[in-house]
Amino acid sequence: MTTETETANTETALRLSSLTLTAGRDKCGRPETGDIHFRPGEITALLGPTGSGKSRLLGDIESLAAGDTPTGRRMLLNGQSPDDDTRFELQGRLVAQLTQNMNFVLDMGVMDFLRTHALSREVASPDETAGRVFAAANSLAGEPFRPETQLTQLSGGQSRALMIADTALLSWSPVLLIDEIENAGVDKRRALDLLLSTDKIIVMATHDPILALAAGRRLIFENGAVTKTLRRSPAETACLARLEEMERRWSEIRTALRRGEPLPSPA
Repeated sequence: MTTETETANTETALRLSSLTLTAGRDKCGRPETGDIHFRPGEITALLGPTGSGKSRLLGDIESLAAGDTPTGRRMLLNGQSPDDDTRFELQGRLVAQLTQNMNFVLDMGVMDFLRTHALSREVASPDETAGRVFAAANSLAGEPFRPETQLTQLSGGQSRALMIADTALLSWSPVLLIDEIENAGVDKRRALDLLLSTDKIIVMATHDPILALAAGRRLIFENGAVTKTLRRSPAETACLARLEEMERRWSEIRTALRRGEPLPSPA
């Protein structure tokens, strides 16, 4: 039975003002240089080669690590270590995840699904909320879909666009973990802007230069540990603008080819 104290601890944790991973160790047992602090409304990008430790850090956050993972890191919520009961209560509630491999198996129309989800969250206006999520999802998807479209008929990109919008506008989880969405068939910069507007803690593993530079800071990984923490410089901000313009032009060409239209003239 859940006690009033345990419920209060869980509710406090879901109102995060800070999340901290204490310094762990790399694959050779060498200590990391310091603790890692995350705050609401900030995107942290994780960068490094495959196997360098990015997914392990996401796993430490998801599991509310308590020195019981290979890195030895510990999770602090609002500066405090959650006890075992609070960790159990928070499983599946503190963290939401977005990955490239997302597919629906539920045989239901998109709007029916969103309305049902809104009702389960006990939002004040479920129909209005479902409509906002649907509109946001279509703004992110490369190819729009209809309210009555069956979930199982959505493409991979449409599915991820729907779940990004649903996570941003319906999920109450204060922490969002993103693992490689750059090839997900969505407008990734618009997706980040939508997620940022929710004031969640966003941690994103990526190899995409635009997503990396769009983040407020970057954690660089090597041999299973964080080796550097970087903030975007003015020169990198200028580089980001150029990369975004290049990607816009690339998208125009791709869309024209798909529609059999003449290609836009070179700039």
